Parts: sequence; C-alpha cells; structure tokens
Amino acid sequence: MRPGLAADVRIVARDRRDVLGEGLLWSAREGALFWVDILGQRVSRLDLRTDQVASWSMPDTIGWLVECDRGGFLAGLGRAFVRLSLDPLDITPIAAPEPERSGNRFNDAKADAAGRIWAGSMPLTCDRPSGAFYRLDPDGRATRIEDGYTIPNGPAIGDGFLLHTDTALDTIFRYPVNDDGSVGPREPYIRFEPGWGHPDGMTFDAEGCLWVACWGASCVARFDSAGRRERIIALPASQISNVAFAGDALDRMFVTSASDGSDEAQAGCLFEVDPGCRGLAPFRYHG
Repeated sequence: MRPGLAADVRIVARDRRDVLGEGLLWSAREGALFWVDILGQRVSRLDLRTDQVASWSMPDTIGWLVECDRGGFLAGLGRAFVRLSLDPLDITPIAAPEPERSGNRFNDAKADAAGRIWAGSMPLTCDRPSGAFYRLDPDGRATRIEDGYTIPNGPAIGDGFLLHTDTALDTIFRYPVNDDGSVGPREPYIRFEPGWGHPDGMTFDAEGCLWVACWGASCVARFDSAGRRERIIALPASQISNVAFAGDALDRMFVTSASDGSDEAQAGCLFEVDPGCRGLAPFRYHG
C-alpha cells in the first residue's frame, strides 16, 4: 500500500513552522485546537471559528497539554507536571517525578476517563532508554509505571486498556488498565513493518480504529481493531508527529509535523485532512 497525496490537505496559515510540533488537543470549551512545539518551547492555539492562530512562548521544552476540569491545563514542562494558564501566563509545579534524570524531558500524554494523566519521558538526545512511563493521579501523585523508554509516544486510551509506543522500537504496546490505575504487563500490539515509517502520536476514532502519525513516512495510517493497517493519508512532509480529531462534530483531523533536521518546504506545518470518520472527545484531568 503506497500513499497518494490527498487532494484536500490544508496547510494552516501562520507565521512560523514548528521545530517539533506535537501534543494536539481539541478544546470544546474554547472551540479551539491547541498544540505544542516541543523544541521551539511554544504553545499554539487555532480558533476553529475564526481560523486565527495565537501562540505563547514557554520557559522550557513543553511536551503536551491536557485540559483540567476546573479550567486551564495540566502540562508537561521540561521534566515536570505543571498547572498552566495562558491568559495571563501562569505556571504552578505539581510533581517532578525524575529529578535525577537531568537529560530527560516529557514527550507526549493523554488523560483517561478516570481523570488520570498518562505521560512518557525521554532523553533530549533520543539515543538511550532513560525515559519512563508515568501516571499522574487527580491528587497530584505521580507513579512510575515502566522504565526503559527511548522515545515514548501516544498514548491512545481504550476501554480498560491503553496503547503506548516506543518509537525507537517501532512498536505500539498494549497495557491492560485496572480501575485503580494499576496496569498489567505490556504486550506488543502493532509492530511497524519496513516502509511504514516509525509510530508516533496516535488516537482512536469513534469506530474503534487507531490513527497513527508515521514519522519518516509522510502519512498518517489507520489500523482496524485487529491491528491491521487498512488506510493511509499522505502528507507533504515526512516527519509526521501527532494526529487528533477536532471540531464540534469531531470530524476534522489535524496533524503536526517537525522541521528539525529537514529541508522540506512544508516541514513543521500544521495540516488538516478529511478523515472520513469521527473521533472521540478527549478526557480532562480531574485534579
């Protein structure tokens, strides 16, 4: 299966390209799409009603945003979980689970239906398994779930399980999740084949299929519930990093990319494509 460039790929107009775009988040509360530029240390917001983009500079690398029930965001800033407000900018530390790993940063995260956050850390150099997988409970307590990650991505939240990726291993793993947040042993769920690129950010659609950003392969791919690749949407940049549904009907798909190390004209752009299906609303942090 080879991708053909989708005729309806839209490049969101703005005055910059991301060094490493990631962390897409649809906010129904604000009618806006948020995302981060991890290495560019920036948060951006696309207002879907006006198509206007705003952005805020951050004091450190920023891996992700998750909305909080009470307003604002929980974010992965550097190696710390922080509470973040944008207007005006305010940052309050919540937990720093790996003070001994000065060469690490947070990379990607999602909330689950119980209001917990699942987040991965990784080395800034992307070259050794010094990262870990964490759960942040609504009471602000951080628990290390698993060690030995090099480039953690995802997760994608299912019913009683979650999927989490180590991009360096070209493998998406499946964790069973118990009601109390404890997890069973991880098992390989999808192993990327040569030519598929490397699995990066991902999300489920309303039909139970998994959409994966394929770093190095210029596309996003859809996998059915049995883990079979059944559709791809090509994009005009190779370093595709994250994918999310947005809009009131959750029928608009946005995709981030990275310009770091690339001379491609559209590298680092934010793209919109027609997924031909609807997504699921993201969960919020209950803390």
